[in-house]
Amino acid sequence: MSKLNIDQKSIGELLSDKKADFLIPDYQRPYAWGTDECETLWSDLFAFAFPGDNYENFDENDEYFLGPIVTFKNEDGRQEIIDGQQRLTTIMLLLRAFYDRFANMKDKNSTRMHENISKCVWKTDEFGDADMGRLKIDSEVASDDDKEEFLSILRTGKVESEWRSVYARNFQYFQKSIEKLLNEYPSYIAYFAARILNNVILLPIEAESQGTALRIFSTLNDRGLPLSDADIFKSQFYKYFSDLGRKDKFVTRWKSLEAGANAIFKPLRGTPMDELFTRYMYYRRAKLGIRDTTTQSLRDFFSRDEYAMLRSEESLADLESLLEFWKKVDGQFGFSDRALRRLFVLGYAPNGMWTYLLSVWFLANRSAEGELDDEELYRFLNLITAFIYAYAIERPGVNALRSPVYPEMINIVEHRLVSFSNHRFERADITGRFQSYVFTNGRPVTKSILAWWAFNDPDQSLIDNDTTLEIEHIYARKRNEVEPLAKRSNLEALGNKAILEKRVNIRAADYRFSDKKKYYEGFVDGNGKERSGTSVVELRDLSRTMEDFTEGDIECRTAKIIGSFVDYLGDNGLLQD
Repeated sequence: MSKLNIDQKSIGELLSDKKADFLIPDYQRPYAWGTDECETLWSDLFAFAFPGDNYENFDENDEYFLGPIVTFKNEDGRQEIIDGQQRLTTIMLLLRAFYDRFANMKDKNSTRMHENISKCVWKTDEFGDADMGRLKIDSEVASDDDKEEFLSILRTGKVESEWRSVYARNFQYFQKSIEKLLNEYPSYIAYFAARILNNVILLPIEAESQGTALRIFSTLNDRGLPLSDADIFKSQFYKYFSDLGRKDKFVTRWKSLEAGANAIFKPLRGTPMDELFTRYMYYRRAKLGIRDTTTQSLRDFFSRDEYAMLRSEESLADLESLLEFWKKVDGQFGFSDRALRRLFVLGYAPNGMWTYLLSVWFLANRSAEGELDDEELYRFLNLITAFIYAYAIERPGVNALRSPVYPEMINIVEHRLVSFSNHRFERADITGRFQSYVFTNGRPVTKSILAWWAFNDPDQSLIDNDTTLEIEHIYARKRNEVEPLAKRSNLEALGNKAILEKRVNIRAADYRFSDKKKYYEGFVDGNGKERSGTSVVELRDLSRTMEDFTEGDIECRTAKIIGSFVDYLGDNGLLQD
């Protein structure tokens, strides 16, 4: 069982402790509180210290709980801050602003506060006097260009005219707030500082290790952003490159990675950098020959052998190469038109397994320049599209794909043929499954198949990735209310559906096919404004060649889509002989 030291303390008790030696570690995110948060904190503390704006209404037994401070003692004996960085940094700025103001005040209470605060900001010597050369807090945040401004403010109490950091702005906000308080309530200032030191409570939680501290943090609410797995990984890279004397270059490379990941990845869970590491993890899993379908968490996987995988130039270079690949996929450049069309269709896959498969395939097959053979890429994209889409009819979740996919990932990195030979489909069986499947709009595979069908037409041009596509009922639901189909199931059949740009925005009132045709083709509205039609070639063709779209047309088109997809499985070697 993990050991924890938990002891509620006032700000004064925590910071004036001779053993207090806090470190904001390299993997933390930069300080993010702005003046809005500082103003809220100031207002809350003032309301607590002076109920009804009267210092005499204060009960010295009252307490204001500011929040937890989660730390662990690192190998240097310093308290690395896992949770509480934002509030502790802000408190230090506030106390430094008070310290400067009390320096010029000679009354007994102010002199006492000046001395007490000094023991919270600076370490003390053996006689209990503040050592102005040793702060109680330090920052090594790798991605924070302004951390030296924070430390300089604490040391000197000065803000240079050219400084624009959040540290400088917040410190100046507290200076102005203290000055305003002194002008409006001159007798309050010493009481305010005393009540902050003595009655504002923090909950320091000291864990026995970084892992324990991180687990505690994951269960706590915090005003800031929680540390991600990638933040922890960053610290391992940082230490490795620092030992090589290349710290600054690493910081530049890491910031570029973060910016790139943030621009293209939109994960449902975790950060964009976590997503990049997840895609990389599958490659490293395959290289290790791991077939186990129980997938470790990111942190558990990369922490093996004391993060050995991340203490290397190779891993960082791999991550950079992988990100550049996905930038090309997202931006739709750097590939042949036929490959881009396949990639677009995969963008509508029913789950994200394709991104892991393709990441493994790219890293295993790229040239020294990060390029891929187009013929091999096109074959692979068709293969995984066919397999993943067909598999989703019976087992739509990403977890179900682990059994067939993980062995193939190993085949990829060992440069063996990828064929899914142990998971091929029987033609009659998969056809029957498609025919009996209810393709409701809420099922992801519905849009997947419709996107595949649209691009099965060789004349279909590439659609921008930023285009929002919706599912269109060609025989409208509103029409079915007036003219019901003989078979109710045909309303949700594949043959009655197509992908359509959201911008086309067909009015519900225009439910007849004859009304819809103008939206498919484009028209000039009553104000003389041109309304462009759809870029979906099949819908434009239907509008030009058909006067109506009937139940018979739905059934005929359904059979055509299903038959074509089953043939597509055969073309990719996924049907049993």
